[in-house]
Amino acid sequence: MNGTRSRHLVPRRSLTRGKYIDRDRKPRPVVPVRFVRACRAGHIGDIEWHSYVHRGQTTCRRELFMDERGTSGDLSEVWVRCACGAERPMTDAGKLETRSLGNCDGSRPWLGLYASEGCGDINRLLIRTASNAYFPQLMSVISLPSRDEDLEKAIDPVWEHFLQYVQDKDELSKERGRKPPVREALKGFTDEEVFNAIRVRRGEGGDAPGKSVKQAEIETLTAAEDEVGQDRPDGNFYARALPQKRWEASWMAVVERIVLIHRLREVVAQVGFTRFEALSPDIDGELEVGVRRADLSQHADWLPAIENRGEGIFLGFRKEAVDQWLKKEAVQSRGQQLIGGFDCWKADHHGTKHKFPGLAYIMLHSLSHLLITAVSLECGYPASAIRERIYASAAGYGVLLFTGSPDAEGTLGGLVEAGRRIHFHLKTALDLGELCSNDPVCAQHAPDNQHERRFLLGSACHGCLLIAETSCEQHNDFLDRALVVPTVDDQEAAFMRPDA
Repeated sequence: MNGTRSRHLVPRRSLTRGKYIDRDRKPRPVVPVRFVRACRAGHIGDIEWHSYVHRGQTTCRRELFMDERGTSGDLSEVWVRCACGAERPMTDAGKLETRSLGNCDGSRPWLGLYASEGCGDINRLLIRTASNAYFPQLMSVISLPSRDEDLEKAIDPVWEHFLQYVQDKDELSKERGRKPPVREALKGFTDEEVFNAIRVRRGEGGDAPGKSVKQAEIETLTAAEDEVGQDRPDGNFYARALPQKRWEASWMAVVERIVLIHRLREVVAQVGFTRFEALSPDIDGELEVGVRRADLSQHADWLPAIENRGEGIFLGFRKEAVDQWLKKEAVQSRGQQLIGGFDCWKADHHGTKHKFPGLAYIMLHSLSHLLITAVSLECGYPASAIRERIYASAAGYGVLLFTGSPDAEGTLGGLVEAGRRIHFHLKTALDLGELCSNDPVCAQHAPDNQHERRFLLGSACHGCLLIAETSCEQHNDFLDRALVVPTVDDQEAAFMRPDA
């Protein structure tokens, strides 16, 4: 064919020492084909090319060719051809509704031979080197000072002779009242805390309900002691609240607390990976239940993890201010537009477990991105080195900006020093958000626009809110600056105003 570049498509089992022996008995070098099949559960394998080109099961085993009928490399210009005359474009493989690649056989080649498992999901076309071929699913937790550790140390010296046979809280109370060693050891802890710890130690479980990752974090951050004199940071976690007189300003009226985290330790573990779509923990920091992820091993009894050291700034917002803002008619109207976009996204992602995070989360998430950009201009860290954690639940509302590095570079002090002028940086962030270089197009973007297909974004683009995905806990989804500041298209839904 004129202008067509044609190559032999040969199965791997036909290779001899990594080369293909042609009809003239000459060895020919080969390269891996860039197309594979995969499913949403992470299984991956070679395409059954004879079945594909013949549009179903066939006994034909004649030679196959891959023709490139153009120079762009686009799927429309790539055809698979059989020596018998059958041919088919690769665009058909990209259409999920045609089921042209058949059903998944559950193959997991990264785990070795005999690692396949049952699946049956629809195979999808995947480019081996594409960015959506592999998304690690990570779980991130900040190490916090544990009251439980102090309690365990208090129980140890009185466990064997006094506490191991305690059956209820009344008996525990009597033990504390009549035995000075027990009373002294357990000073500062309630009977309920101690009895729960006793039950846990005996393997009976405790009565206290479990807290989500972020609930435990925000409770610790909001309880930080005030900064006094020249405190010396020590340990894995050291946080002090900045006195309010240091950051008071008219636009800071909705802020309740500023906490400077001089030291923090973040532990990040990889629990698996996904293909086609990145999956993050939910807004409470927990792994979503029911999500299908690819396993890292056949029998996972440990997970790869890293430990990062860093520093940070926490901004706590007044709960009553956020709750009052959520009741505004303009905010609820804006929310319906964002929910409409989310519904369009769900229609494109069958079987997804994602839930709409709520307007408070989207507002704080958008404010966080603006603040990262503003702070990075002066703190000494690039924006890509600053990460975020958003807190939007019954436990409270807040934004944590922090750095994290396996070495000492994450604790140079620049972010904490920027936190001492957080009122200035927040004002800069609000000014940045009011006008985007892509306005009015950016401000007037409709989340349910089927042509742009940016369903999870409101007024957000690379000119204003989008930052490095390594910094964002939602991979640059669920953003809308109209919920933070007035824009040229919406003046009423804003939570904050720079000229307040």
